[in-house]
Amino acid sequence: MIGNDWDEVLKVIENSEGFKKFLQMINEKYESSICYPPKNLIFNALKLTSYHDVKVVIVGQDPYHGEGEAHGLSFSVQKGVKIPPSLQNIYKELNSDLGIPIATSGDLTKWAKEGVLMLNAVLSVEKDKPASHRNLGWELLTDYIIKALNQKETPVVFILWGNFAKEKKKFITNPHHLVIESSHPSPFSASYGFFGSKPFSKTNEFLIKNNIQPIDWQI
Repeated sequence: MIGNDWDEVLKVIENSEGFKKFLQMINEKYESSICYPPKNLIFNALKLTSYHDVKVVIVGQDPYHGEGEAHGLSFSVQKGVKIPPSLQNIYKELNSDLGIPIATSGDLTKWAKEGVLMLNAVLSVEKDKPASHRNLGWELLTDYIIKALNQKETPVVFILWGNFAKEKKKFITNPHHLVIESSHPSPFSASYGFFGSKPFSKTNEFLIKNNIQPIDWQI
Protein backbone atom coordinates (compact mmCIF):
# COMPACT_ATOMS: atom_id res chain seq x y z
CA MET A 1 0.00 0.00 0.00
CA ILE A 2 2.78 2.45 0.92
CA GLY A 3 5.84 0.99 -0.81
CA ASN A 4 8.36 1.19 2.03
CA ASP A 5 8.84 -0.21 5.56
CA TRP A 6 5.49 1.21 6.69
CA ASP A 7 3.87 -1.75 4.92
CA GLU A 8 5.57 -4.12 7.37
CA VAL A 9 4.70 -1.91 10.36
CA LEU A 10 1.05 -1.67 9.27
CA LYS A 11 0.58 -5.16 7.82
CA VAL A 12 -1.80 -6.22 10.61
CA ILE A 13 -4.11 -3.35 9.67
CA GLU A 14 -3.56 -3.51 5.91
CA ASN A 15 -4.48 -7.20 5.82
CA SER A 16 -7.56 -6.91 8.02
CA GLU A 17 -11.02 -7.28 6.51
CA GLY A 18 -12.22 -4.24 8.42
CA PHE A 19 -9.58 -1.98 6.85
CA LYS A 20 -10.28 -3.35 3.37
CA LYS A 21 -13.97 -2.51 3.84
CA PHE A 22 -13.04 0.93 5.13
CA LEU A 23 -10.88 1.65 2.05
CA GLN A 24 -13.74 0.49 -0.16
CA MET A 25 -15.99 3.03 1.58
CA ILE A 26 -13.40 5.78 1.03
CA ASN A 27 -13.15 4.78 -2.65
CA GLU A 28 -16.91 5.12 -2.94
CA LYS A 29 -16.79 8.61 -1.41
CA TYR A 30 -14.14 9.64 -3.95
CA GLU A 31 -16.37 8.30 -6.75
CA SER A 32 -19.57 9.96 -5.53
CA SER A 33 -18.15 13.38 -4.54
CA ILE A 34 -15.06 15.55 -4.95
CA CYS A 35 -12.57 14.66 -2.22
CA TYR A 36 -9.05 15.74 -1.33
CA PRO A 37 -6.18 15.08 -1.47
CA PRO A 38 -6.05 13.28 -4.84
CA LYS A 39 -6.44 9.57 -4.19
CA ASN A 40 -2.81 8.81 -5.13
CA LEU A 41 -1.61 11.27 -2.45
CA ILE A 42 -3.71 10.07 0.50
CA PHE A 43 -0.69 8.23 1.99
CA ASN A 44 1.88 10.78 0.81
CA ALA A 45 3.20 11.45 4.33
CA LEU A 46 4.05 7.78 4.84
CA LYS A 47 5.49 7.41 1.34
CA LEU A 48 7.83 10.39 1.77
CA THR A 49 8.97 9.57 5.31
CA SER A 50 9.64 5.89 5.99
CA TYR A 51 9.19 4.46 9.49
CA HIS A 52 12.95 4.06 9.85
CA ASP A 53 13.58 7.69 8.84
CA VAL A 54 11.05 9.39 11.16
CA LYS A 55 12.78 11.84 13.49
CA VAL A 56 9.89 14.25 14.08
CA VAL A 57 6.09 13.97 13.89
CA ILE A 58 3.88 17.02 13.33
CA VAL A 59 0.25 16.08 13.94
CA GLY A 60 -2.52 17.85 12.01
CA GLN A 61 -6.29 17.39 11.95
CA ASP A 62 -7.60 16.77 8.43
CA PRO A 63 -6.63 17.88 4.90
CA TYR A 64 -7.34 21.31 3.47
CA HIS A 65 -10.74 21.19 1.74
CA GLY A 66 -10.15 23.72 -1.05
CA GLU A 67 -9.38 22.81 -4.65
CA GLY A 68 -5.73 22.00 -5.36
CA GLU A 69 -4.53 22.59 -1.79
CA ALA A 70 -4.07 19.27 0.03
CA HIS A 71 -1.37 16.79 -0.99
CA GLY A 72 -1.22 14.42 1.95
CA LEU A 73 1.04 16.36 4.34
CA SER A 74 -0.27 18.14 7.44
CA PHE A 75 -0.18 21.97 7.21
CA SER A 76 1.33 21.76 3.69
CA VAL A 77 -0.18 22.94 0.40
CA GLN A 78 0.88 22.23 -3.15
CA LYS A 79 3.30 24.55 -4.94
CA GLY A 80 1.67 27.67 -6.32
CA VAL A 81 -1.19 27.64 -3.80
CA LYS A 82 -1.65 30.62 -1.46
CA ILE A 83 -0.04 29.88 1.93
CA PRO A 84 -2.79 29.27 4.53
CA PRO A 85 -2.87 31.44 7.69
CA SER A 86 -1.73 28.65 10.05
CA LEU A 87 1.28 27.90 7.86
CA GLN A 88 2.08 31.61 7.62
CA ASN A 89 2.25 31.65 11.42
CA ILE A 90 4.43 28.51 11.44
CA TYR A 91 6.84 30.32 9.11
CA LYS A 92 6.78 33.42 11.36
CA GLU A 93 7.69 31.30 14.40
CA LEU A 94 10.40 29.52 12.40
CA ASN A 95 11.85 32.91 11.47
CA SER A 96 11.69 34.13 15.08
CA ASP A 97 13.12 30.88 16.45
CA LEU A 98 15.94 30.12 14.00
CA GLY A 99 16.19 33.22 11.81
CA ILE A 100 15.17 31.25 8.72
CA PRO A 101 13.68 33.51 6.01
CA ILE A 102 9.93 33.19 5.55
CA ALA A 103 9.29 30.85 2.63
CA THR A 104 7.26 31.83 -0.42
CA SER A 105 6.04 28.25 -1.00
CA GLY A 106 3.69 26.31 1.25
CA ASP A 107 4.97 22.91 0.06
CA LEU A 108 6.59 21.13 3.02
CA THR A 109 7.83 18.12 1.03
CA LYS A 110 11.42 19.05 1.92
CA TRP A 111 10.63 18.65 5.64
CA ALA A 112 9.13 15.23 4.93
CA LYS A 113 12.34 14.17 3.18
CA GLU A 114 14.33 15.45 6.18
CA GLY A 115 12.53 12.97 8.45
CA VAL A 116 9.51 15.01 9.54
CA LEU A 117 6.32 12.92 9.33
CA MET A 118 3.57 15.42 8.48
CA LEU A 119 0.66 13.30 9.72
CA ASN A 120 -2.98 14.34 9.64
CA ALA A 121 -5.23 12.35 11.97
CA VAL A 122 -7.81 12.13 9.16
CA LEU A 123 -6.42 11.51 5.67
CA SER A 124 -9.25 12.64 3.39
CA VAL A 125 -12.00 15.25 3.22
CA GLU A 126 -14.90 16.23 0.98
CA LYS A 127 -14.50 19.45 -1.00
CA ASP A 128 -15.52 22.55 0.99
CA LYS A 129 -16.64 20.43 3.96
CA PRO A 130 -14.01 20.53 6.72
CA ALA A 131 -13.93 17.48 9.01
CA SER A 132 -16.42 15.67 6.73
CA HIS A 133 -14.43 12.40 6.90
CA ARG A 134 -13.78 12.57 10.62
CA ASN A 135 -14.93 9.54 12.67
CA LEU A 136 -15.22 7.33 9.59
CA GLY A 137 -12.23 5.22 10.63
CA TRP A 138 -9.06 7.07 9.66
CA GLU A 139 -8.30 7.77 13.32
CA LEU A 140 -7.93 4.04 14.00
CA LEU A 141 -5.11 3.92 11.45
CA THR A 142 -3.36 7.14 12.45
CA ASP A 143 -3.56 6.35 16.18
CA TYR A 144 -1.95 3.00 15.37
CA ILE A 145 0.79 4.86 13.48
CA ILE A 146 1.53 7.03 16.52
CA LYS A 147 1.56 3.94 18.77
CA ALA A 148 4.00 2.26 16.37
CA LEU A 149 6.27 5.31 16.43
CA ASN A 150 6.12 5.25 20.22
CA GLN A 151 7.75 1.80 20.00
CA LYS A 152 10.76 3.11 18.06
CA GLU A 153 14.06 2.58 19.83
CA THR A 154 15.51 5.77 18.37
CA PRO A 155 14.21 8.98 19.99
CA VAL A 156 11.45 10.84 18.15
CA VAL A 157 10.10 14.38 18.66
CA PHE A 158 6.30 14.65 18.65
CA ILE A 159 5.07 18.20 17.97
CA LEU A 160 1.47 18.66 19.12
CA TRP A 161 -0.11 22.00 18.21
CA GLY A 162 -3.60 22.62 19.60
CA ASN A 163 -6.03 20.56 21.64
CA PHE A 164 -6.82 18.09 18.87
CA ALA A 165 -3.17 17.10 18.46
CA LYS A 166 -2.64 17.06 22.24
CA GLU A 167 -5.23 14.29 22.49
CA LYS A 168 -2.63 12.00 20.88
CA LYS A 169 -0.22 12.50 23.79
CA LYS A 170 -1.75 9.53 25.61
CA PHE A 171 -0.19 7.22 22.97
CA ILE A 172 3.33 8.59 23.55
CA THR A 173 4.51 6.76 26.65
CA ASN A 174 8.12 5.90 25.80
CA PRO A 175 10.34 8.09 28.00
CA HIS A 176 13.10 8.51 25.44
CA HIS A 177 10.85 10.50 23.09
CA LEU A 178 10.20 14.25 23.39
CA VAL A 179 6.73 15.82 23.27
CA ILE A 180 6.51 19.52 22.41
CA GLU A 181 3.09 21.08 22.99
CA SER A 182 1.62 24.51 22.41
CA SER A 183 -1.51 26.21 21.16
CA HIS A 184 -2.41 25.83 17.49
CA PRO A 185 -0.75 28.13 14.92
CA SER A 186 -4.18 29.26 13.73
CA PRO A 187 -4.70 33.06 13.81
CA PHE A 188 -7.33 32.43 16.51
CA SER A 189 -4.86 30.85 18.94
CA ALA A 190 -1.28 31.50 17.84
CA SER A 191 -0.87 34.41 20.26
CA TYR A 192 -1.86 32.21 23.21
CA GLY A 193 1.30 30.10 23.40
CA PHE A 194 2.35 29.17 19.87
CA PHE A 195 4.38 32.30 19.14
CA GLY A 196 7.56 32.15 21.18
CA SER A 197 7.32 28.40 21.84
CA LYS A 198 10.50 27.71 19.78
CA PRO A 199 9.55 24.19 18.64
CA PHE A 200 12.14 24.09 15.86
CA SER A 201 15.21 24.89 17.97
CA LYS A 202 13.95 22.63 20.78
CA THR A 203 13.57 19.80 18.26
CA ASN A 204 17.07 20.19 16.89
CA GLU A 205 18.65 20.53 20.34
CA PHE A 206 17.02 17.23 21.34
CA LEU A 207 18.11 15.47 18.14
CA ILE A 208 21.71 16.67 18.49
CA LYS A 209 21.76 15.61 22.15
CA ASN A 210 20.76 12.12 20.98
CA ASN A 211 23.38 12.01 18.20
CA ILE A 212 20.75 12.36 15.47
CA GLN A 213 21.23 14.65 12.47
CA PRO A 214 19.12 17.79 13.09
CA ILE A 215 16.41 18.96 10.69
CA ASP A 216 17.23 21.56 8.05
CA TRP A 217 14.02 23.56 8.41
CA GLN A 218 14.67 25.89 5.47
CA ILE A 219 12.13 25.39 2.67
